[in-house]
Amino acid sequence: MKKVLIANRGEIAVRIARACADYGVKSVAVYANADIDALHVRRADEAYGLDGDKPAQTYLNIEKLIAIAKRSGADAVHPGYGFLSESEAFARAVLDAGLIWIGPKPDTIAKLGDKVEARKIALKVGAPLVAGTADPVTSADEVLAFAQQHGLPIIIKAAFGGGGRGMKIAWRMDEVAELYESAVREAVTAFGRGECFVEQFLDKPRHIEAQVMADTHGNVVVLGTRDCSLQRRNQKLVEEAPAPFISEAQRARIHSAAKAICAEAGYISAGTVEFLLSGNGSISFLEVNTRLQVEHTVTEETTGIDLVQEQLRVADGLPLSFTQTPAPRAHSIEFRINAEDVGRGFLPTPGLITRFAPPSGPGVRLDSGVETGSVIPGTFDSMMAKLIVTGATRAQALARARRALAEFQIEGVASVLPFHKAVLNQPDFVGADGFHVHTRWIETEFAEPLAAAARAEPVADTSLLRTAIEIDGRRVSLGLPAMLLQGLSAPTAAVSQAAQQSVDPDAVASPIAGNLHVWKVVDGDEVKEGDVIAVMEAMKMEMQVSAHRSGRITMAAQAGTAQTLGAVIAHIR
Repeated sequence: MKKVLIANRGEIAVRIARACADYGVKSVAVYANADIDALHVRRADEAYGLDGDKPAQTYLNIEKLIAIAKRSGADAVHPGYGFLSESEAFARAVLDAGLIWIGPKPDTIAKLGDKVEARKIALKVGAPLVAGTADPVTSADEVLAFAQQHGLPIIIKAAFGGGGRGMKIAWRMDEVAELYESAVREAVTAFGRGECFVEQFLDKPRHIEAQVMADTHGNVVVLGTRDCSLQRRNQKLVEEAPAPFISEAQRARIHSAAKAICAEAGYISAGTVEFLLSGNGSISFLEVNTRLQVEHTVTEETTGIDLVQEQLRVADGLPLSFTQTPAPRAHSIEFRINAEDVGRGFLPTPGLITRFAPPSGPGVRLDSGVETGSVIPGTFDSMMAKLIVTGATRAQALARARRALAEFQIEGVASVLPFHKAVLNQPDFVGADGFHVHTRWIETEFAEPLAAAARAEPVADTSLLRTAIEIDGRRVSLGLPAMLLQGLSAPTAAVSQAAQQSVDPDAVASPIAGNLHVWKVVDGDEVKEGDVIAVMEAMKMEMQVSAHRSGRITMAAQAGTAQTLGAVIAHIR
């Protein structure tokens, strides 16, 4: 390959661009309107606009991506993670266009990306499994029937996706139907497909995964384990390698099952096989992510292997640069640095980063998609960067992490830094008396109060106004940021509106900048304080809006419309 189109954005696009440079090939970035000046655009050798604001118009638009690959002269495509990284249709479209696909074969993505089919393969090779539906469910009634047969809790999961999107846990029968509908909506938003299946949910399990690399020469190698148990809303926050506090027998079982599943599926490139580890020590296969993982960095730090370059080697038809599982050379912990307000339930906080001062020093690595002056749009994922801290031992990694997090400064938007600092002082995580973190530990046992961040400034208008101009006799399309053309009175008007909203006791203010997805009540309904009245969506996650008082509701905004932080969406009188 000579030139790679990176079909993604943010820190992973930056990471791939750097790997391409190290490997000796050119890189091509793509961008949504809001990302026109994003860091990944400037780190690539070339960049092309996708002419849109939402995922479906941009990073999920196969036709546009293939067209740009051809226009730029790229001969290969790397999907990163998220978006179309696990799309069989995208992989086939890339290959049909005569380009190199940097990832598993399309039929492998179909077999393992479909979590129902992946379960069947896992059963065939003898991997451990909990009870689940044989095929995707088609209605909430089917989910209820499964729950009645196998008992609660159950987990509803998107059949075609990952990263915690489209994943809901039901603890009561009366919430099953709504959670199923919510899972379907999230799956459609994140992956373009809404099929879901159901499994028994292991209460308080750990999340353990194995990194796999395979080539076209028959080599399938497991590169070790990671623990990803520290999650909120099924979204990982902290990951580490190798997985601590598991027995060698458990580690061997995970390694052998992961290798067997990937070998049976004819796997090539990077992939991750995920498992749940219950409190009694039993292991249950969870899923296969047929792509690079966010947390691949901790495996790189503990093995000395550049996984993205290995993907490029495999795509070029070369064998892996290793043939056996390497012994861990260190311990590494990754902290996801998300634009979220931990004091307000991890609400996403898009906005302008006025200061981004990351740490450095021994054992510190930063994979970032932002810098000072970057804008975090509300239409995409909330992750800004990843802080990876490595030490010779876990104790040293923890000590370095405390120092690095103390140095890290982010202003302008809220971040999860306060949570990361707090968790490093939690005995359950430090593990002096055993490791007690599980996938719902944050929701059920993390009790340290964290202050809400100062409200971020309203997100600037990042849309582009496009027109055609002529340069040296050639017609070209010009995109100008809408902010350049706004009247000088707009900020004053916005402040005045915000002030008016803040003093209106009847007003229901939007808790986030995002999309008003659906109303759960009808205009004129009587509502009680605490009732869920609407569902909003931002950064690929759904959030409920509750009534702040009892009374009769009058809607001020329509479902499907974009809302700014603090905008009045209804009145309750």
